[in-house]
Amino acid sequence: MKKCTVAFATADQQWLWQLLLPDDATVADALAEARVRSADGAVPWDADVGIFGELCDRRAVPRDGDRIEIYRPLRLDPKESRRERARARKAAPDRELSAPRKELPRR
Repeated sequence: MKKCTVAFATADQQWLWQLLLPDDATVADALAEARVRSADGAVPWDADVGIFGELCDRRAVPRDGDRIEIYRPLRLDPKESRRERARARKAAPDRELSAPRKELPRR
């Protein structure tokens, strides 16, 4: 038997499920066990998952002590978000406000 933790978090709340699993249990097995114990509909059980911050397949076999993480989908594409900020800076009527700050002279 091995101990694993399934984790999910939002900006406001965190869920942790401590599980005791058979040695050959997969990530999918751990998620199924956590789902049985959960009464909250806010957890996206079909989202991407990983072990300690590394994306993994649901068929992966976690080791004793691993933290299986359920990842929230991104609300915005980071590249598109950066492009929008750049466009807004270009279109700003007062370019000086959107320009990078100049360093102060050293004394």
